[in-house]
Amino acid sequence: MQAESNQLWNEDLAPTSEAQRTWRWYHFAALWVGMVMCIPAYTLSASLIEGGMSGYQAVWTVFLANAIVLVPMLLIGHAGAKYGIPYAVLARTSFGVRGARLPALMRAIVACGWYGIQTWFGGQMIYTLGGVLIGHPLGGDNITGLGINAAQLICFLIFWGIQFWYIFHGMESIRQLETYTAPLKILICFVLLAWVYNKAGSFGALLDQPSQFVEGGKKAGQFWTTFWPSLTAMIGFWATLALNIPDFTRFAKSQKDQILGQTVGLPAPMGLLALMAVIVTSATVVLYGKALWDPVDVASRMTGAAVLIALVILLIDTVSVNLAANLVGPAYDFSALNPKLISYKTGGYITAGIALVMMPWKILETTQGYIFTWLIGYSALLGPIAGILIIDYYFIRQTKINVPDLYLEHGQYSYQKGWNMAAVIAFAIGVIPNIPGFLNAAFPASFPEVSAVLKTIYTYAWFVGLAISGIVYFVLMRNKRASV
Repeated sequence: MQAESNQLWNEDLAPTSEAQRTWRWYHFAALWVGMVMCIPAYTLSASLIEGGMSGYQAVWTVFLANAIVLVPMLLIGHAGAKYGIPYAVLARTSFGVRGARLPALMRAIVACGWYGIQTWFGGQMIYTLGGVLIGHPLGGDNITGLGINAAQLICFLIFWGIQFWYIFHGMESIRQLETYTAPLKILICFVLLAWVYNKAGSFGALLDQPSQFVEGGKKAGQFWTTFWPSLTAMIGFWATLALNIPDFTRFAKSQKDQILGQTVGLPAPMGLLALMAVIVTSATVVLYGKALWDPVDVASRMTGAAVLIALVILLIDTVSVNLAANLVGPAYDFSALNPKLISYKTGGYITAGIALVMMPWKILETTQGYIFTWLIGYSALLGPIAGILIIDYYFIRQTKINVPDLYLEHGQYSYQKGWNMAAVIAFAIGVIPNIPGFLNAAFPASFPEVSAVLKTIYTYAWFVGLAISGIVYFVLMRNKRASV
């Protein structure tokens, strides 16, 4: 097999051996707790409340979105646990051994953006910590073209460099980091709650503040027009992991371990983190006269050793989340583009490099850009891929995969010169309806004439793409089920 398929195989992409399958349910639960407890997830509630929701509406929206995204997470993760293959190899069953590069690249580029965003947050913590240690903010004039000052850039690069140790030491070092830091993150959440309650004497009025959608409010009667794009954006937050979850479940001891671990580790902790964010922010209104949604900002206002401890823990947290959520997937994806030349480590280096040039701070400049351009925009790309993978694995192949042929140029998954045009067509048809809405959201001045119907479709981008691509793929492949 290897002699014929050296362009499709390397040791990182090969199915995991029995000895490598060491992840139990609590490892998956710890992985998700570790990834959920992160600064971008903490700030999600802010974007919803800024959009007009009450604290409780924001928390329930976050919880519901994560309960929904758990479904494709478990469905796609099944293949990883059963066959020991990563996402980039699983995609070969539906897109072809060559065509799989398309979904791999789509997922990889999105992950590079997230890797950059998390690295930016980590750099901001170092920037804040430096200001605390010297007694005044680092400050400085912004660099022309970049929009940040030299100190911010240096701190960003320092944090970017710290993560290279884990890229070099591979997957096992990431598993250990997640397992050991997850309990620490839960503990620090309770410490933060106790700190703000002690300082403020209460949790403030933000919890009791009604939404802006009630009668007489600023956005009376507009709840559903805000809820659906917000829900889609919240699903988009983990849409990348819903695709490449086989990169982790391939190490599962059993199918039960990945199902139980993910079910325990994702929806409830995500909802609880959102609730904690609302509670802490409510108390900051009492303490500082305004809502502080950035936990780094809150930590910087602590005094004594507390500020140092809080920022160091946030740094550790950001490293663990970034590596697990945004490094592992694209490292495998880039490796799959050319297995002979690109190893898992090399793929990690490519990910880190792209994250630099994407200038993540510009993505985060506005809530509008964060939700409607970034989160919903890439969910419009990833939803169709998820739909195709699920239909192919469960309805076309009925969970049966010929693993050796995944690594053969002329095997069962070669289709037409390595491309399955049914998957490509289904993907394109699933993406097209969301393009006008995306262009209007990203470049409103250039595309102002988009109809209300197309804008509405875009608010359901992930759902629309998943459903359309899945149905089209099934129709195009239905006559091939017998041969499969």
